[in-house]
Amino acid sequence: MTRVAAVDCGTNSLRLLIADVADGHLTDVVRTMTVVRLGQGVDRTGEFAADALDRTFAAVDEAAALCHEHGVEASRFVATSATRDARNRQQFLDGVSERLGVVPEVISGHEEAELSFRGATSVLDASHDAPYLVVDLGGGSTEVVLGTAHPEFSHSMEVGCVRMTERHLVSDPPEPDEIADAVRDIHAAIDAAFEGVPVGRTRTLVGLAGSITTVTAHALGLHSYDRDRINGAVLPIDAAMKACDELLHASHASRAALGFMHPGRIDVIGAGALVWHTLMGRVRTAVRDAGGELPHVVTSEHDILDGIAFSAAQLAR
Repeated sequence: MTRVAAVDCGTNSLRLLIADVADGHLTDVVRTMTVVRLGQGVDRTGEFAADALDRTFAAVDEAAALCHEHGVEASRFVATSATRDARNRQQFLDGVSERLGVVPEVISGHEEAELSFRGATSVLDASHDAPYLVVDLGGGSTEVVLGTAHPEFSHSMEVGCVRMTERHLVSDPPEPDEIADAVRDIHAAIDAAFEGVPVGRTRTLVGLAGSITTVTAHALGLHSYDRDRINGAVLPIDAAMKACDELLHASHASRAALGFMHPGRIDVIGAGALVWHTLMGRVRTAVRDAGGELPHVVTSEHDILDGIAFSAAQLAR
């Protein structure tokens, strides 16, 4: 058994998983999520803002304390979309190294997709048929990856809940013309992704990350965020799309009143829901065009963070 720490630092949140890994299985010790909005303004300025770095470094300090407290043997810190885009990324990377004692890695969209696929499929049982199409919807990018035992095709799209909010959905609630502009961006990104990923082969669609788990909580009618009920939830695609529409068109005040809504997602969930709605519709159409059916979508609470933990254990051997 190896006790590892996995850190996923994305555009919107910094997440930590401390877990024991043995015989290809992962047992959670600590799993935390802090909304740091590291990617604040990066799409517009190309740089990390000073206050965004301060928030993120504070979360890294907390992660370092937890790693020390729980006797972590090996760690891996992964940074994704916002860090790939920021000109002043070295300031961020140096700050993480000083605080955590680990050299952070800025991974490609391709590796991000592979790690997400490994984490998501590690807990799927025989009731879900392959090939699996795993969608990891983040703050700055969205990864789509198709495979069975391992990833076979993947693509990283530069659309995410923070990027689409800052670029298009600035009104509260969003105006129709803002939504139309965002949809055009999303469809263009999907067009490029589907050129390289044969999504028509999909037998099981799996959605990951905070926007999708929040949509699922809404579709399930939860009064508070319940990870156990969300994980593995199987929703009719029509029900998931309805939940997306409701969150997209809700005001910030209405979203804030929902008991399952994390405060750090109130302003960006509309864009995340719009990306997920558009993707579900496009995937279902592609499957139908290929002669199949895709009536349901599966939500997983296991994602890139789990993939990072497995990889950290391998590196420690």
